[in-house]
Formats: sequence, C-alpha cells, structure tokens
Amino acid sequence: MLHELALGGLLFSPLLVLGLAAFLLTMVTRFLLYRFALAQFIWKDAWFEVSLFICYLALLVYLIGN
Repeated sequence: MLHELALGGLLFSPLLVLGLAAFLLTMVTRFLLYRFALAQFIWKDAWFEVSLFICYLALLVYLIGN
C-alpha cells in the first residue's frame, strides 16, 4: 500500500515520487532513441513522449503499489 512521505514535517504524495521516477525513465528512453537514431521512426514526438510517461507511471504504480 502506498503511504505519504514525510519530509521536514510536510507530507508528500507517493505519486510525486513515482512521477519523478517515470519522468527520469522517459528521459533516459528519449535519450537512447535519439542516440541510436531511432527517433526518426516516431511520427509525433510529443504524443509519444507523453504516452511513454503515462505507461512508465502506470507500470511503477502497479509494481510498487502492491
């Protein structure tokens, strides 16, 4: 079960931490796609990156939420 994170007396949602992790995974994937010239096969870059972020976030919530 996911619980709030206490930091300096402030409570943070676990979705904040998972969102940051999903963002980092998205940036790493984006870097690798551009590094190996695979990004040219993506039709709409912005839609791909948003959907990739959502997929990573859903995967992290599923894996860590149990």
